[in-house]
Amino acid sequence: MLKVGLTGGIGAGKSEVSRLLVSYGAVLIDADRIAREVVEPATAGLAAVVEAFGPAILTEDGALDRPRLGAIVFSDPQKLAALNAIVHPLVGARSATLEAEAGPDAVVVHDVPLLTENGLAPLYDLVVVVDAAPETQLERLVRLRGMTADEARARMAAQADRDQRLAIADLVIDNNGVLEALEPQVREVWAELVKRAGR
Repeated sequence: MLKVGLTGGIGAGKSEVSRLLVSYGAVLIDADRIAREVVEPATAGLAAVVEAFGPAILTEDGALDRPRLGAIVFSDPQKLAALNAIVHPLVGARSATLEAEAGPDAVVVHDVPLLTENGLAPLYDLVVVVDAAPETQLERLVRLRGMTADEARARMAAQADRDQRLAIADLVIDNNGVLEALEPQVREVWAELVKRAGR
């Protein structure tokens, strides 16, 4: 089994890279998706988040109000750290279970947005970084996700910077261009991952 850490700044295009890798045969463990699952209604994770941040972070039907919680934690590093301390161990445990279910010859790609920030690179056989310039990220967040420029900058500022991500990269995928330019690069990276998994 080859364990790959996949990361990139918000708006860099990591989701598209994940989708392509899965289409080639990778087993994807998506930390963001798992992070949503572990705080669904009636989970211990949601109960812990409510205990830390109060019932105002719930919607009327008892689900987590993500925009409201985001507004609280992304402007306060201590509150973000408190949220991470609740969610990350739950995500780690679920990820380990999914990884154990993958076959011995699998290329397991862990899609981890905060891999750099949390010093997780040593957990993987190699790290792939999806790279985009900050101005590209900003433009995509405003155009594709409907954020204001200030919201987008705050989200970007809460993450590691480009140089920090590139410093831990074993392989880099440049996603500053159009979608059509991305696929050949991802296919090349996949070929390299398969080669390494076979060693």
